[in-house]
Amino acid sequence: MKKSYFIFFVLTALSFTACAKSKKAENQAATENEKNVQLTNPEIIKLNKVLSFMSERCKAAIPNGNPEEFLEDLHKVLDSRKEFSADDLSPFYLIDKTHTVGADYEPKDLVHLENCSAYNVNKNNLSLRPEAYHALFVLAKAAKSSGVTLTISSTYRSYEYQKNLFDYWVKVDGLEEAERESARAGTSQHQLGLALDFAPVDDEFDKTPGGKWVYEHASDYGWSLSFPKGYEDVTGYRWECWHFRYIGKEACRFQKKWFSDVQQFMIEFIDAWNQQ
Repeated sequence: MKKSYFIFFVLTALSFTACAKSKKAENQAATENEKNVQLTNPEIIKLNKVLSFMSERCKAAIPNGNPEEFLEDLHKVLDSRKEFSADDLSPFYLIDKTHTVGADYEPKDLVHLENCSAYNVNKNNLSLRPEAYHALFVLAKAAKSSGVTLTISSTYRSYEYQKNLFDYWVKVDGLEEAERESARAGTSQHQLGLALDFAPVDDEFDKTPGGKWVYEHASDYGWSLSFPKGYEDVTGYRWECWHFRYIGKEACRFQKKWFSDVQQFMIEFIDAWNQQ
């Protein structure tokens, strides 16, 4: 059943309004006045407009709440963009099967990963944007202190690398299956330099000590699971329990609180918000 507090709509249009509360008769007028004030707030009007663009599944995933609280949380996320390089793509850049980057895009100032005191790598050509590189170290150090050593299997991938990888999986599994498990060139989060795959890259990762620890704690360090189970129709990809994207702590909190912890819903919302 849907949460007991959920978004409700007014005037036959989608509206993110304050949760209706059981009030005594003398407080009902004040409640109605509060709603009227909210409906004249430019940001709430914008919020309603943006929500109207979202898919029905995304709308259903958003719990009811106070729109002013939602907007306050949203602006914390937008302000957290300052923690990332202003000379590169936003950490909330929407990239998926229909939103792309060009063949010439490469993140600036990529940092090479090597085996270190915090984590292991199983390839010698791994790199991340500086923000993700430092966040990974903090995440892995915390895991290490809990007796878990994480291994990194994949990070930044160039357009050409992704093209070759996709073509390989087409040959191995056929086009239909490859589309479920591998991104075409220009559509992969890996090209942003903010995503990584933990090892082992298979469906058993979430059952390993590292997988269990990451699932419980990754968001505390700004890492978000990109392709959750049961959302292939939303993300375009089957469940990938090993694939995480660095979006920052504020965005992880926002995603969990307002978007049922589904990264795609939140990123699509922020993209739509920024376009208004």
